[in-house]
Amino acid sequence: REVYLDNSATTKVDPRVTEAMLPYFSEKYGNPNSLHKFGREARAAIDNARAQVASLINAKPTDIIFTGAGSEADNLAIKGAAWALKEKGKGSHIITSAIEHHAILHTLEALQAEGFTVTLLPVNREGQVEPAALEQALTPETALVSIMAANNETGAIQPIARLAALAHARGALFHTDAVQALGHIPLTLKDTDIDFLSGSAHKFHGPKGVGILFTRRGIELESLIFGGEQERGKRAGTENVPGIVGMAAALEEAIRNLEANASRMAAARDALEQQLLTLPGTRVHSGQVPRLPGHLNMAFDGVPAEALLPVLGMAGICVSAGSACASGSPEPSHVLLALGCTPEEARCSLRFSLGDDITLEQV
Repeated sequence: REVYLDNSATTKVDPRVTEAMLPYFSEKYGNPNSLHKFGREARAAIDNARAQVASLINAKPTDIIFTGAGSEADNLAIKGAAWALKEKGKGSHIITSAIEHHAILHTLEALQAEGFTVTLLPVNREGQVEPAALEQALTPETALVSIMAANNETGAIQPIARLAALAHARGALFHTDAVQALGHIPLTLKDTDIDFLSGSAHKFHGPKGVGILFTRRGIELESLIFGGEQERGKRAGTENVPGIVGMAAALEEAIRNLEANASRMAAARDALEQQLLTLPGTRVHSGQVPRLPGHLNMAFDGVPAEALLPVLGMAGICVSAGSACASGSPEPSHVLLALGCTPEEARCSLRFSLGDDITLEQV
C-alpha cells in the first residue's frame, strides 16, 4: 500500500474540516458582501473564522487578512510593507536569508528591480540563521527583515524571537513566513514580537487556495490586488467562504492536538532516521538543531534523487527531493547549497515529511 511522506508539499484535508466547509458550498452559498440573509450568513462565517484564527495565534481579529495562498500572504507582507515604508522615507533595505522559500526570494528580486537593496544572510552548516549575522547586516536604511519560522526542506526551526528583537532594536519591521511551522510547533504572538506572519491552510490539513497574513495593528500596507473593499481594503475579491471556514477549523484541530501529533511524528521520524542511517553513505541535513517534528532531509551519497524517486514511487512510497514549488527545476536545492553542500550532494538528497497519522508500521 502507499505510504505518503510528502506532507510538506500538502496534507490531506481532515474529514472534520470538509464537514465544516460543506454547508458553504450548497446551503449558505451567499456572497458575504450581500446584505440579504444569504450574504449575512456568509459574512458571519468569515467573522467567526477570523476570530477563531486570531484567538489560536493570540492576535486580534482585526490583525488577520485572508489571502488566496501562503505565497500571496508573503507577497502582500513584503511588497506591501516595503512600498509603504519607502513612501514614508523609512529606508529601502531589506534583509532575508539564503534558505527562504521562493515566494520570498522571487518577490525580493522584483523589488530589487524597483531600486530596493536586499541582503541575503548566510546560514550555518545546520541551516540556521545566526543572530550575529543579522546584527551585522542591519543598517539605518533597513526597513524590513523577513526570516522563515522553519525551513520547508530541512525543517530547521529558526530563532525568530531573537531575530525579531534585533530587527526592532534597529527600527526595522519583522516578517516570518510560517507556512511550514503554523499548526506544527507552538507559534503564538504572545511571546514573539513580530509584525507579520504568513500561513497556508493546506499545510495543516485544511483546503488549498486559502492563506492568512497577520499584520500587527497600526502598521500600514500597500495593496497588491485592487477592486472592492474586502479585507479592510487590503485584498480585493469576493472571499473564499468555504476555504476560510475550513482553514479556521483545520487550525483549531491542529493546535488542539499539536503536542500529541508532534510527539507521534517525531518518534516516527527518529525511527526512520535511525534505520536509514544504517545504510552506508547516508547522513542527515540539519539533524543537530531543533526541527519540525515530521521533517527528515537525508543525503544518499552517489545516488541522485531523480533515480531514487521513481523507484520509491513504484514501491508506493511518496517522498520528494525538496520544495514542490521548485519541482522540475534542473538546479540543485538552494537551501542545501546554503548549508554548504556541493551541487552533487544536494542532488543526492531526499525530503521525508511525515504526517500526524504516520505509524511505525509504515516507517
